[in-house]
Amino acid sequence: MNGDYKASKEAFVSGMTGSTVFHVNMISGVALSSIALHSALRSRVQAFGSAYFLAEFMILVIPLLLSMTLFAEAPGALSLLLLVPMLVLLLLPPLEIGTPLPAESRDELVSPGGRSRAETPPKPLSQSLRPLPALTTYRAHMMLMTILSIIAVDFPVFPRFLAKCETYGVSLMDIGALVSAIPIIKDISYLQAPIIPKLKFVSRKTIPIIVLGVLRVVLVKGTEYPEHVTEYGVHWNFFLTLALLPIIEVLIHPVILHIPVALLGLWIGVLHQFALSSGGMKDFLLNAPRSNIIFANKEGLLSLLGYVSIHILGLSLGTVVLPPSPSFFRKQQQLLLDGPSSHRPSKLDASAPRQNAKIVIELLSYSVVWWMLLAFTRLGLDVSRRMANISYILWVAAFNTSFILGYILLDMVFFPTRTSKIRDPTDPSGKRLLIEEKGPKGCAPALLDAINKNALIMFLLANAATGLINLNIQTMFVGNTKAMGILCAYSMGMCVFAWLCRRKRIWKI
Repeated sequence: MNGDYKASKEAFVSGMTGSTVFHVNMISGVALSSIALHSALRSRVQAFGSAYFLAEFMILVIPLLLSMTLFAEAPGALSLLLLVPMLVLLLLPPLEIGTPLPAESRDELVSPGGRSRAETPPKPLSQSLRPLPALTTYRAHMMLMTILSIIAVDFPVFPRFLAKCETYGVSLMDIGALVSAIPIIKDISYLQAPIIPKLKFVSRKTIPIIVLGVLRVVLVKGTEYPEHVTEYGVHWNFFLTLALLPIIEVLIHPVILHIPVALLGLWIGVLHQFALSSGGMKDFLLNAPRSNIIFANKEGLLSLLGYVSIHILGLSLGTVVLPPSPSFFRKQQQLLLDGPSSHRPSKLDASAPRQNAKIVIELLSYSVVWWMLLAFTRLGLDVSRRMANISYILWVAAFNTSFILGYILLDMVFFPTRTSKIRDPTDPSGKRLLIEEKGPKGCAPALLDAINKNALIMFLLANAATGLINLNIQTMFVGNTKAMGILCAYSMGMCVFAWLCRRKRIWKI
């Protein structure tokens, strides 16, 4: 790559100060509006026929791309454009057109055994953890925003105030997602399992991610690809941080067993901030010369504890939204500590009715707490993704909690269900209970489910495509019309890949 263009490109994506929390929330709110429109359409029009993929692409993907490009300064107007037809649809009676939706035919009309839902008996009260459509939708939308923004940021049509901030500030590209808590919810005794075997198991699973991180360093240096060293450092990158987080989580499992998970995450964040403010880490990160391998990667190394805090807070959020009730994990935690081995809690009863109202109330409470703490800390401490300071940690926690709450509320509004327990007629003792669900069955949009299923592969493919585009096109000089054409083609290509691979998970880590 030409040296002058490389320097210009690095300057093009450097030195940013970001936007405002409200503005980032408004842009992200477009995703909620698109889901509201999709849900209204799905509840009124029972099929799209062969145009289903294209319909989902236009409703769920294009609005996200527009929200960070042409409508970046007016995201509210874009949300309004999505919500008006949603309101019109709600006034119309349900219609049935063509063939069933792929998602509906898979999840609503046919049971796993191939029988119609009408022929399928109620479920027994001991099954594996059921997927949460709102969580699938949220994860997929976060991944979509990531894979769209990492290429869009290289074009002038993507406003500079949405690019990653240099040291302080908030922007669309600075936000992160939550963590899966499924293993410890399915079997909380996993927290008491020996550390060494768990470390070996987790380390083996993270080896591919470390290899990807090293490979990225080699490719970036070998092609002289423009890089932003103040993001993680000269050699460090996102993959290396991602690989270390589950290993560190295993090391603190004994602590998680005894302390509320949210409180632990917050304490780690406060400890990290104390080290930044009073331990000299902040001055070192901002001013120390990159004179050796440690100093060269000071951002990645020093921000790691902050990302551990975010990881644990994400884990805490998972323990609230995934089980049937928000108190389920806390009760299991207490039983494991108090009861004898013979009375330790069994695995999760995933078929128990979800207490959605209680989950919503708890999520709302956490949202209020995180936003209030963020407002308090920002009185004297601005958000810094580069340091992963306490303000950044609280912003990520508040954002994730609020938006997952939004997706759950949309599911409850458009696809309300009623559950009841009945006696199993095949059980002579009459003690075995079955669960029966009535009402429309909510499920994640098929395209978003496909993206979520192969999210890591999608992210890797997006990075490779971004690199190829930048090596062949001087993106910072491309006009808006041509840029939108390239971005739409890129988006379509990524979604087609996800759609073609929707029936299997290519790489499970």
